[in-house]
Amino acid sequence: MKNNNKLTGKNVLITAGAQGIGESITRHFINSGANVAIHYFSSADTANQLVEYATSKGQKAVAISGDLTDEADANAMVEKTTKEFGGLDILINNAGSLVARKMLSEMDAGFWHKVMDINLTSMMFVTRAAAPYLAKNDNSSIVNLASLAGRKGGHPGSLAYSTSKGAILTFTRALSAELGPQGTRVNAVAPGLILGTSFHNTHTSKESAATTTAGIPIQRAGNAADVARAVLFLASEYDGFITGATLDINGGVYNM
Repeated sequence: MKNNNKLTGKNVLITAGAQGIGESITRHFINSGANVAIHYFSSADTANQLVEYATSKGQKAVAISGDLTDEADANAMVEKTTKEFGGLDILINNAGSLVARKMLSEMDAGFWHKVMDINLTSMMFVTRAAAPYLAKNDNSSIVNLASLAGRKGGHPGSLAYSTSKGAILTFTRALSAELGPQGTRVNAVAPGLILGTSFHNTHTSKESAATTTAGIPIQRAGNAADVARAVLFLASEYDGFITGATLDINGGVYNM
């Protein structure tokens, strides 16, 4: 049966698209009929499996490795994507990491810059490279992955991470004004506690997760699919008047 939704045939680039939330986003785009370029840093096996899954459905797919904090790698990833697909419709800026928990008293310049480079500078590199290709379409879209930590400040030890994610909210608003005239909408999602990902498996204890979940109004933590569905909504053409917005995905913990 033919897939008639508005993502069918769209060319999508997903950074860190082979693990955690990124993997779920990639699968949702594949299931919606899109062609996917899957960037990965260390998840080669999963990236290649996703490529096989997409091609089995008759769609184009490519896996691209790279360190996006390296400007040359970021540029090369975008170039390879557009060469493979002949264009780009949607960019999902998903790459990011808390790296480690460090309090202000433990903060050194190297760690601070590392977190900012992974979460923010890499996003700028990729977006700058992709914007001219997105501009070639009448309708194109960027979705940036922020975090509830960027809204509330996060838990102790996440100062650098929370600051970088807060900056992504402003980056999104500023970029939406800059790229709007070229027909590119720019939005963000800010996930709260999303269990079952390597991020929380590494940085969140079971006790902390239980305490946080108890304070969520709908009485459950989120999962990667909760985020993926929201990303697809913002990326699609159904919401062509939404730009500069951040969609909070946290079960009601934080609302504006």
